[in-house]
Amino acid sequence: MFRLPEDYFAQAGGRMMALARDLYPICRSITGNGVRETLDIVKQRIPLEIVEVPTGTPVLDWEVPNEWNIRDAHISNSKGERVVDFNKSNLHVVGYSAPIDAEMTLDELSPHLHTLPDHPDWIPYRTGYFSDTWGFCLRENVRQSLSSGERYRAVIDATLQPGHLTYGELVIGGQTDQEVLLSAHTCHPSLANDNLSGIGLLVEIAELLARHQEKLRYTYRLLFAPGTIGAITWLAQNEDKLDRMASGLVVSCVGDGGGPLYKRSRRGDGLIDQAMGHVLAHSGIESASVKDFWPYGYDERQYCSPGFNLPVGLFQRSQYGEFPQYHTSADDLDFIAAEHLAVSLDLVLQALGIVETSCAFLNTSPKGEPQLGRRGLYNAIGGQNDSAELQLAILWVLNLSDGEHSLLDIAERAGIPYERVQRVATLLEDAELLERPG
Repeated sequence: MFRLPEDYFAQAGGRMMALARDLYPICRSITGNGVRETLDIVKQRIPLEIVEVPTGTPVLDWEVPNEWNIRDAHISNSKGERVVDFNKSNLHVVGYSAPIDAEMTLDELSPHLHTLPDHPDWIPYRTGYFSDTWGFCLRENVRQSLSSGERYRAVIDATLQPGHLTYGELVIGGQTDQEVLLSAHTCHPSLANDNLSGIGLLVEIAELLARHQEKLRYTYRLLFAPGTIGAITWLAQNEDKLDRMASGLVVSCVGDGGGPLYKRSRRGDGLIDQAMGHVLAHSGIESASVKDFWPYGYDERQYCSPGFNLPVGLFQRSQYGEFPQYHTSADDLDFIAAEHLAVSLDLVLQALGIVETSCAFLNTSPKGEPQLGRRGLYNAIGGQNDSAELQLAILWVLNLSDGEHSLLDIAERAGIPYERVQRVATLLEDAELLERPG
């Protein structure tokens, strides 16, 4: 879709890692100042509109919850030593924990402790968004060091009160008002792959789209919102725009070396479904896969709920819940890498390039094969290493350009990479053998 410098993806991978490092220490949740701080940092790169939706606002079958903010938390022993300290890891507190300051025995404390016995050095990530509870997450080896004869002080210095749900949105206009939605969640604390990688990827895409805005066919809407309740809130406030949604993609867990994986929309036949499937099939990555929709996961399940049924899929590297580091402290900055982020960006941009450029041309000389030599087409491809493949692609494009087959349809039927089909379509259009639909 864009002509990019040779070092673009290497540079972009470095920028995405740098943004992840800046955002990693922030304690995020579905509401609160951590989300605002995150979006303020993103806003230094792209001109987000920040939207605040008050607590109690009805949003579909839900309502916007109370806002949660945390200042400090710890478990201390009788000597005042912090055996669990929020300041050392914001995963130590169950998200949305109610405030508490109480002394108790280990037996009384234990129901509020969460560990990973199979990974005793890792801290789990747990939340209690819509329940009046509190808790701590800690390493199993720390849990084993606690004494049944000791009294512990549990402190969670937090507020849970009326406020707002906050999300960020950026619209980049194209030649039509038909939209492509790109969505990433902003609600996880210090988790690098399952949160920050998706945010970084969308920031890169936003900057690239903005630099080439005059070339865009579609309007792009980029959404940075808390998972589930954020997407539900956005949908409730934007139902009047949904009939313009031509394609969409949720991105998450795009920074590790697994996969890549694409999960189709509920409809399964959207342009983004076809485009991502084609890109992964021709990516040369043996572990790449495409799966049909299932009603669990990230915000694609909100966009694909039956009342909306939008053509929105999910792109990831390793599938959520399927890698050991998922929702643990092991999903840190060492778990993601610039080169993996760069590959993810490349694959998504290839798919968006197909969404942007695939259309059904008309062959202007459909009776018999047109003479290519006198139009200079053989000369145009003769010196290229893949000239034989380009000649075959020309014949495929001419044969199937009947106003009913898109360029992607042709690439799929011919088993040819889309880039090659698009390249010869440009040559044929320049030679006036193809014309775009009216």
